[in-house]
Formats: sequence, C-alpha cells, structure tokens
Amino acid sequence: MPKLVGVLALQGDFEAHAKMIRALGAQPREVRVPADLDGLDALIIPGGESTVMTLGIEREGLAEPLRALVQSGTPVLGTCAGMIMLDRDHLGILDITTRRNAFGRQVRSFEADIDLDGVDGGPMHAVFIRAPWVAEHGPGVEVLGRVEDHPVAIRQGTVLAVSFHPELTGDPRLHQLLLQMNGAGES
Repeated sequence: MPKLVGVLALQGDFEAHAKMIRALGAQPREVRVPADLDGLDALIIPGGESTVMTLGIEREGLAEPLRALVQSGTPVLGTCAGMIMLDRDHLGILDITTRRNAFGRQVRSFEADIDLDGVDGGPMHAVFIRAPWVAEHGPGVEVLGRVEDHPVAIRQGTVLAVSFHPELTGDPRLHQLLLQMNGAGES
C-alpha cells in the first residue's frame, strides 16, 4: 500500500509537491482541515505567503492538530514559507527563528547549487524565491546546508525545512528523504 503524504493546501504551490509525491509512488492528499491529517504517513508544508498561510491555519483550526501530528513522530518537510510556518514565532514546531525575505524581495530571487548533508548525489539545484533563512537555531537543530554562511536547510528530529523550492526543479531527493524517514524506502 502506498504511503499517504499530506500537502497543506491552503495556499502556495501544493500541486507541484503532490505531483512529485505521486511520481515517487506515494499517494498525496490535500490538507485543508484537521480531518485531512488523519492517517498521514508524512506531511509537506509548501511555500507560499506565510501571512496568508497563518490566517488559513487559524481559520481552519489546524495549529494544534499540526503540532500533535509532529509530536506523534510523523515526518514533515517545510519548504520556503513552510520553513517560516514551522519556526518559534509561528507553529513553534522547530527551535529556529527565521528571517522572511532574507535574500531580498522578488527581484532578488535566485538559483544556486548547494551541498546538503545527508542528501546523496551531489549538489542540489535550489530555487530561492523571496526566501527566508534561519536567523537563530537551538542545539537540537542540525544545519544541512548554507548559502553565504546562512542556514537554508535544517533538520530537527523528523522535521526537515528548507528555504528553497525543491518541487520546482524536478529533483526528488528531499521528497525521497521524507519518505525514507517514514520507512518507505527509495522509489
């Protein structure tokens, strides 16, 4: 039976994540209300606009169910605004503080090849769009990758968070890692 991976679908490019999950042999489920979290093997919180995502999470009563899901050990991948949503100032799931639009506004968006600890296969091509970086992190946070000495990829327990958009490059390695964290193995 394929793994069931939720993709928070309040705002952002959740369809691209769902497509990537489907290509890896798992089954995506759009998450909009707390009941959509039932039975998930993993969850993705995509990029988008963090203020809009915060309002949607509040409106749908998703904050506590999302925290409970992570506390249960369910693996989570947060990308771009998803990283922001996981920080101390938002859902409080990761022991990090992020800086929004850290590299600059939309016109300062860029692409870069970055090495990620724990991700085999060489550098990952990363697309940064109004991207955050980790401004502060606690001792339990492992920094997996940096740009200009700023942490842009981290892991804490079963939660991965990156400042970039892996769903835009077609490189499935972070999504594979999420599935492996859940025991799905490589597709």
